[in-house]
Amino acid sequence: RARSVLYALSGHGYNVRSSTRGSSKREVFMSEAGYVNYFEILDLQESANPGEVRNSYKRRMKKLVAEIARAEITEERRAHYLLEMAKMNAALYILRDRETRDRYVEDRKELVALERKWVDIADKDPEASDALRREFDGKVRYFLSKYVEEATTEAGRDKECVEQSRWDPAHERHASRILRHYRHRLNQDILERLPFYEVTRPDIDWAERSRFVSELISGGAS
Repeated sequence: RARSVLYALSGHGYNVRSSTRGSSKREVFMSEAGYVNYFEILDLQESANPGEVRNSYKRRMKKLVAEIARAEITEERRAHYLLEMAKMNAALYILRDRETRDRYVEDRKELVALERKWVDIADKDPEASDALRREFDGKVRYFLSKYVEEATTEAGRDKECVEQSRWDPAHERHASRILRHYRHRLNQDILERLPFYEVTRPDIDWAERSRFVSELISGGAS
C-alpha cells in the first residue's frame, strides 16, 4: 500500500505545481516566521531525545501515508504531500543527531536575534543598520540553503528516511520545483517584515509631469 501511495505521488502523467498550503499548526512570533522550525514540524520540544524524534517521525509519516491513501490525488494535493514528506524527512535527518541538531538550533537562534537587533537599530543608526543588513542577508541565504535545500536533498537519499517514507529519485525529481518554491516562500516571509522592504512612495506631482510631457511632445519644452 505504501508503495502504491508513493507511486501516486511520483507525478506520472502530471505536471506538478507548487502548493501554497502551509503546514504549521502553531502560531509563531512574527520575527521567527520563515526560519523553518523542524521541532514544530515533528511536534517536539527542543529537549526531545533521538528516540522521541524517531517515534514522532514514524507516527506522523504513517499518518500522512494513510491520509494520502484515502485522498483523491490532484496536482495541488500531490505537491502538498510531497512537500510535507520532504519536510518530515529533513526534520528527522537534522534532529536525530545531537551535533547536527545543536548546530541547527544555534544557527536559527542567531538569525532570529540578528533580525531583532537589525530592526531595533534601523531608525537609530543608518550606518550600523546597513552593516547588519549585509550580515543578515548572508546568514539568511546560508540558513535557507543549508537547512532547506541541502537538508531535504540529503534526507531524501538517507537510508533511514528512504526506508520510512519510500522516497526515491522520482519523488526527488518531482519535488525539486516544489522545494524551490518553498524556499522562496520562506525567504519572502522574512523579507516582507524587514526594514529595507518598506518602500517610500515617490512624491510626484503628476499634473506637472503631464504638462511637461505635453510640452515636450509639442516642442514647447526647452
